[in-house]
Formats: sequence, C-alpha cells, structure tokens
Amino acid sequence: MNAETANACRMVNVYLYTRYERFWHWLQSGLVVILLVTGFETHGRLELLGFKRAYEIHNYTGLFWLIAFAFFVFWVFTTGEWRQYVPTTRKLVAVVRYYLFGIFRGEPHPVPKRKEAKHNPLQRLVYLGLAAVLLPIQMASGFLYWSYNSWPAWGLGWLSLPVVAAVHLAGAFAILSFLVVHLYMITTGHSLTAHTRAMICGWEEIEEREAVEDWEVKTRRTPA
Repeated sequence: MNAETANACRMVNVYLYTRYERFWHWLQSGLVVILLVTGFETHGRLELLGFKRAYEIHNYTGLFWLIAFAFFVFWVFTTGEWRQYVPTTRKLVAVVRYYLFGIFRGEPHPVPKRKEAKHNPLQRLVYLGLAAVLLPIQMASGFLYWSYNSWPAWGLGWLSLPVVAAVHLAGAFAILSFLVVHLYMITTGHSLTAHTRAMICGWEEIEEREAVEDWEVKTRRTPA
C-alpha cells in the first residue's frame, strides 16, 4: 500500500449532523411510517387500528408533518444548509458505478463525506427531488384530499377527486420505495451501523481527504 492509498484510507471522527438535523431525521421517519401504515389501512390494505381511527391519525399526522416540514425549510435556508443540496453531475457516474459494482469489490467511495459536503452528487439529486418535488406534491395532494368538502368554497370545484387520490397514492408508493432503498443504504458505511450511529450521536468516522474535492469545484472556462 503506497502513501497515497494509506492517506485515503485514514479515518477521522467528524461531527457531521447537528441536533436539529438528527431530530428532524427521526421525527420525519416516524411520521412517514405512521402515514404509510394508516394510509394503507384506509385503503383496505391493512387491518390494525380500524378505518375510523386510522383515518383520524393519518389526517392529524399529515397536518403535523406539513407544519414540521415548513420549519425544516426555514432552517435549511436560514442556516445555509441549502448548499448541501445544490445538484451537480460531476462524479455522478462514478458514484452510480460505485453503488452498482465498486461497493461489492471493496473499492473506496469516490466521493467521501465531509462536513461541508455531506451528500455525494447522487444523494444531492435524490434528496433535492424528494424535498423539492415529491414531498410537496404528497403534502399538497394530501391536504386537498383532506379538504375535499371545501373545494367549491375555495374555487377548486374543477379538481377531480380520483386524480388527486391517485397522485397521493402514487406518492405514497414512491416514498415507500425510497424508504426501502434508504434502509439498505444505511448499512453500506465502513461498518454496518456507522451511518445509524452518526444519525444518533452526530459523529461519524469518515475518510480523511482534501478540504475541497475536485467534483465541488466549478469548471472555469478559459478565455478565448
């Protein structure tokens, strides 16, 4: 093993996730699980709480999630954490290749974590799509579903309830799919529980690398 490889594999313990990030992660995880279970029960896919109770829990949990998500958006923009979600395609192919092949060959991650860049290019695209597209659509369709009787008074009588319901159900399956993949991905750290531990205590062992990776540096055009 040469000096470069040894340096790339040296691990350092870094405080990656703040208390609020960890609180929001576990809060949203719990809310999503409750919403999935009660939502599928109202559709007749499960029998745990009874339709009426599941319906009430689903509605109140959904409203709470909507309010909590608004606080999260406020936190992201006031703390500058929005920079963690700026999309990029640099090293995206390398990251995809790593998850498809490299991870099973013991290869090092092409984009290791660091405090200033917690998410690799693939994560940035997925999380941005989740937070900026999928979750807002799910919350909006859920709110419309819940307020169906008020549509005429709000001038929304032209909306189709079956369409809103279909969009909401499709969003639920999309979130469920993300959750399944996410549960697998948390086991792909340098140890089976490394990522889970980081989301509990905030500290994670990461590879010691340069302060700024080349994938984060914008390509500058050379003047003609």
